[in-house]
Amino acid sequence: MTAGLGTTLIERRYNNPTRLNLHRRGLNPGRGSGSLSDMRTALIAGGSGLVGGFLLRQLLETAEYDRVIALGRRPVTLTHPRLVQVTAEFTGLDKVTADLQCTDAFCCLGTTIRLAGSREAFRAVDHAAVLAFAWAARRNGAGRFFVVTSLGANSGSQFFYNRVKGETEEALEVLDFGTLGLFRPSLLLGPRAKTRLGERFGAALMWLADPLMFGALRKYRAVDAEVVARAMVRCSFGRPGQGVLIFRSDEIQDLGGFGQ
Repeated sequence: MTAGLGTTLIERRYNNPTRLNLHRRGLNPGRGSGSLSDMRTALIAGGSGLVGGFLLRQLLETAEYDRVIALGRRPVTLTHPRLVQVTAEFTGLDKVTADLQCTDAFCCLGTTIRLAGSREAFRAVDHAAVLAFAWAARRNGAGRFFVVTSLGANSGSQFFYNRVKGETEEALEVLDFGTLGLFRPSLLLGPRAKTRLGERFGAALMWLADPLMFGALRKYRAVDAEVVARAMVRCSFGRPGQGVLIFRSDEIQDLGGFGQ
């Protein structure tokens, strides 16, 4: 994964002025007549969270998708003519009768052990729910899957959090999506519904340390949740069938931070 990938994807797609103007007008050149079979649909889980909230709005703003399905345990406080909301428990997605046919899927599910209350509850969200969503997306036609994990994700890690993230990534690879985008941010910055004292302290330290993080240390830099969301959307502009793509914090910043 190279830092220049994001720029290459965007420039290749939007350097054509005619294409850019069509997108600004809400049109997508090269599409079919608009029938359901021709529609490009994004399926998103975690749209009420920090990254997911930004991502949902950005998906609705882009002309790449004719329809955006937000799947979650609770509806989001957002209305849009292209937004479809489906409320369901992730433990019972096989029972969902709503139309979840999609082109691409975006997963922003995640919690912390402190908020979840136990290691088992944490795993239920960051592993079981993510995989349940991925299985549902695959069954419903998703060829590409983009997911937020974490810097340090490693199934062999001695740290429980990183180990669960790594095990989840490995399980997602088994589903054989044409493109699997793994976004591994360091500390996430942004407005949260619930204040996390440890993350506030960490953000203050990162603010002081960021100017010193050059070269190999850039991957440890904190990154804004909005930038992560923008990087995920821009990654979806690329061609299909790219295999497994891994984006660390520095590469997320390179892809989602330019042209804001």
